[in-house]
Amino acid sequence: MSVADTWSAVQYVRFEDERNRPIYDLLNALPTHGVATAIDIGCGPGNSTERLQRHFPQARIQGFDSSPDMVAAARKRLPGIVFSVADIAQWQGEDCFDVILGNAVLQWLPDHAALLPRLVARLASGGRLAVQMPDNLDEPAHVLMRETAASGPWASKLAHAADARAPRHDARWYLEQLRPITAKVDVWRTTYYHALADASAIVEWFKGTGLRPFLDPLDAAERDSYLEHYLDAVTRAYPRLADGGVLLPFPRLFIVATKP
Repeated sequence: MSVADTWSAVQYVRFEDERNRPIYDLLNALPTHGVATAIDIGCGPGNSTERLQRHFPQARIQGFDSSPDMVAAARKRLPGIVFSVADIAQWQGEDCFDVILGNAVLQWLPDHAALLPRLVARLASGGRLAVQMPDNLDEPAHVLMRETAASGPWASKLAHAADARAPRHDARWYLEQLRPITAKVDVWRTTYYHALADASAIVEWFKGTGLRPFLDPLDAAERDSYLEHYLDAVTRAYPRLADGGVLLPFPRLFIVATKP
């Protein structure tokens, strides 16, 4: 069973307001005119597609995701948009788009040096590739996922769990990859600070995303034990605020590349 098969739309949208903030910032970097076609690749439950539709109300919009559960949720949310189950790595077709949106998805795909030219090739002249990726592998929440995986009786099962994320590159790398094949590239990094109720809310947040590769290989008892150890570690790493809540810093990398 792949990670894509186990994505839960219900779990993902528990923190939809927080997850939508980077989508707003990414779309606000795009002009609202001259867009007739747009596609949301890795559309999830349709929250990013909904914002895409609002930003380009006159455009014909499509979306796809590798998770059937996510696509079912997106279809229910936006019945007027065509969604399909597909893998970005295998995405084929002759259609070109004025906007390709990849929100919090490319980090799950390998070989960005080959992937980016394929995506740019699917843009119409003057079209834009708009990408946002979590850039948080050095944050305590992710470090502790890996440490918890390596320190428990499940270590052998989770030896390669961290490999689910693509190799990480910095802004300079993406700029150098995209400049030769595009007319303009904008790259920036933003850290969001999410005020959450407590440490268990941090765990719930990542159960919808980053924890999936660590939880999916485990049986129910192992999963519960892993989460118990992980919660203990997260509680120590994220001290309480004066009001009893916690603050989750979340860095994200943004890219807008324009085709000649």
